[in-house]
Amino acid sequence: MSSHDAVTEAATDRRRWIALAIVMTAAFMDLVDATIVNIAIPSIERDLGASFGAIQWITAGYALAFAAGLITGGRLGDIYGRKRLFLFGTAGFTVASALCGFAADSEMLVASRLLQGAAAAMMVPQVLSIIHVTFPAHERGKVFGMFGAIIGLGAVSGPLLGALLTQWNIAGLEWRPIFLINLPVGIAGLLLGRKFITESKAPKALRLDLVGVLLVTLALLMLIYPLTRGRELDWPLWGHLCMAGSLAVFGALVAYEKYKTRKDGSPLVELSLFRVKSFAAGIAVQLTFGVVMGIFFLVWTLYMQIGLGWSPLKAGLTGVPFSIAVSAAAGLSVQSLVPRFGRKVLQAGALTMAAGVLLYIWEAGRYGTAIHSWQMILPLVVMGLGMGLIVAPLTDAVLSDVPREHAGSASGLINTTGQMGNALGLGLVSVVFYGVIDEERLARAPGEVGAAFTDAFQNALGWAVAVLAGIFLVMFALPAKPKQHVEGADAEADEPAGEPMPHQEPALTH
Repeated sequence: MSSHDAVTEAATDRRRWIALAIVMTAAFMDLVDATIVNIAIPSIERDLGASFGAIQWITAGYALAFAAGLITGGRLGDIYGRKRLFLFGTAGFTVASALCGFAADSEMLVASRLLQGAAAAMMVPQVLSIIHVTFPAHERGKVFGMFGAIIGLGAVSGPLLGALLTQWNIAGLEWRPIFLINLPVGIAGLLLGRKFITESKAPKALRLDLVGVLLVTLALLMLIYPLTRGRELDWPLWGHLCMAGSLAVFGALVAYEKYKTRKDGSPLVELSLFRVKSFAAGIAVQLTFGVVMGIFFLVWTLYMQIGLGWSPLKAGLTGVPFSIAVSAAAGLSVQSLVPRFGRKVLQAGALTMAAGVLLYIWEAGRYGTAIHSWQMILPLVVMGLGMGLIVAPLTDAVLSDVPREHAGSASGLINTTGQMGNALGLGLVSVVFYGVIDEERLARAPGEVGAAFTDAFQNALGWAVAVLAGIFLVMFALPAKPKQHVEGADAEADEPAGEPMPHQEPALTH
């Protein structure tokens, strides 16, 4: 190799690691934003006089817009270029963050959060695609391991960051810096992304399935909107009809996607994937696990800050052992446990997490409103270990039997169902948590708020245990030993030298 070639290769190597840092920072920003809001909710409620319905929309609206747009965002990246869509999404996310930070009332905040979720749906699907085309197969295992660690860190550091920013009350802005912090990060991502990320598209020209986009968005809205507003409106008949109707719309989506596959081979959802048993089971696990996460993080915040009257900082610091346990278990799970024990690790995670939740229910009942932070450490660590064993290896397990050419489409569906589950869980909070609180009684006896919120917290966690038991059973359909990055390594040998393997969402052509 000549010295010129060596210099060129070193420069290319440096560029792709900078590109990796940029896209991972964007993914981190999105994850922090999804969790950071929970801890600041009581502060937002006081400052804007927001109703409980508005509070749910501030959290669920983001998850819903994100879920509804993820598959579309991935497909748009394939058609128009992943770098272009990534930069477009990052710009939209930054602008929406500014609008959230300067929101004058709860309506403006909800609208800005919907916009933020939609922009994230353009930005986030490109992250895995850009990693896929930037790194050769033999390096991807290491890179995805780093990506998993960043995801774990982002999901669990959000509450602590939110607590610190809210508690510090920078320049008297109270909760607003939790959104404004995205501005310098987003601007830096745009400037560096333009310079260091390499553009890529799907090798086969694809068309955007607009009817599919409309149907999937409508079905999600019909299911989650009535759940979120139902309690506030005293469960009207139209809400029940809407939820039942969403099943019909999902049915119409399936029928249309079959037709679209036959017509031009560019469906929004690759239905053939659901014939792969491990993929279908993994999607079910992802959806139900998202429900558990959506319920737990919101009710946990409400319990600590409103029920127990703790400050945002105390609530945020209480979650630190949970964060550490998730990160530690996630690393251990991917690197040494799953390669040896396969799906048993994920099942052990579901049971461990359920044990932690049961322990939390017992402690909340045993100590009531006199409970201390240190008494929560044990259940939170047990729950965190269980969650870490599941979240890191789940994607690999779901994708292990999926044909290589459909990896892109499958990744989009995994992300979408996780977010959909999250939005569903946030919607269900009105049923499993607020459904057992007698607000009229609390208005007459404010001193009973702590006891009422503790009861509601225990009830919501009881539902979470039931869902985790279901997840454990569904996991039997996952492959016993996930095939990790085997196909990628084989495929790379067949690739032309110097040509990145395209991460595509190709049409079904056979």
